[in-house]
Amino acid sequence: MHKWIYRLVVEGRASRQAHADLPPGTFERELGREGFFGPATHMLHTHPPTGWTECEGALRPRAFDLTGLTTAADTLWEAPEILGNANVQMRHWVCARSMDRLLRNADGDQLLFLHAGAATLYCDYGHLQLARGDYLVLPRGTMWRIECQAPTTWLAVEATGSHFQLPDKGMVGEHAIFDPAMLDYPRIDDAFIAQQQGADAERDWRVDIKRGNRVSQLRYPFNPLDAVGWHGSLMPVRINVRDIRPLMSHRYHLPPSAHTTFVAPRFVVCTFVPRPFETDPGALKVPFFHNNDDYDEVIFYHAGDFFSRDNIGPGMLTLHPCGITHGPHPKALGRMFEQSRPATDEYAVMIDARDALEVAAAAAGVEQTDYHRSWRTDGADG
Repeated sequence: MHKWIYRLVVEGRASRQAHADLPPGTFERELGREGFFGPATHMLHTHPPTGWTECEGALRPRAFDLTGLTTAADTLWEAPEILGNANVQMRHWVCARSMDRLLRNADGDQLLFLHAGAATLYCDYGHLQLARGDYLVLPRGTMWRIECQAPTTWLAVEATGSHFQLPDKGMVGEHAIFDPAMLDYPRIDDAFIAQQQGADAERDWRVDIKRGNRVSQLRYPFNPLDAVGWHGSLMPVRINVRDIRPLMSHRYHLPPSAHTTFVAPRFVVCTFVPRPFETDPGALKVPFFHNNDDYDEVIFYHAGDFFSRDNIGPGMLTLHPCGITHGPHPKALGRMFEQSRPATDEYAVMIDARDALEVAAAAAGVEQTDYHRSWRTDGADG
């Protein structure tokens, strides 16, 4: 058994309660381990910890405008990689038309987030309608294809060599955030039976299988999505961001880990959805500055007004790597303890990766290279 070296100390001018009742004129910075689950210290500073004038070297906050990646790809395997490491792979997929083949991921479970458009899933397990804001988890080995009702844009996250699970919800219980009964699954319905019949049923079908990030093909003289029934506990599932009910505390700003939606062995996926602001006068009402010293943090901005960020809009993605303090932009700091609105209005997907993420060429091509200067308050904020 191992145990963290642990002794709780309050030194100098400091609040005894994290994220609340800060000494006047101070800014709090959390130094935490294990992604908000381990020991932490809260430093009180007289200047914002992001008040640098320049970042030199590869380690810096980065922002990417993925709306600039407009080239459509017929399948997910042809879509550009954005960020990744040995344990997680992220792609940005613009799918403008229905797929004429099937895909199978033999490298790991696949999570698809539908950012724009509407689509229908056909897979081994049946038929499922998809809408904007849906998460779709496809277990490793599932055969699937997408039919587009309108051009679609997706954020794709692969759990390379592993799988997605639900988080342990601890003392708040299994029905918090979302009840597992809210997870929809594909059905063998009339639409699924119909795609087994007609001209498409007996044509040549191709299945593109990805293994080791290389794609191989199988060909069938019939539609391999020909199941007539199934039973079991392994299946694709869907949940929409609007079905997520966030944990809240009116006296304490909860960390991102409270919004965990899916977990994998070396990363987690969290969802930010609208929630009331904290109402306690002394409680922080913006994200606190923090060193997430075991994870790289990625946020994909889906919809709404991103209250802690300037010049960030839907379809953009930010990367805050381990080792660089991050937190709210200067305008948001002016609303640390008092907000003009009663609630947030934002939907965003966060991926926290334990291992360093590499930026792929497609993302580098749409990078906002001055993003690290956006915390400056001297009028040169990029």
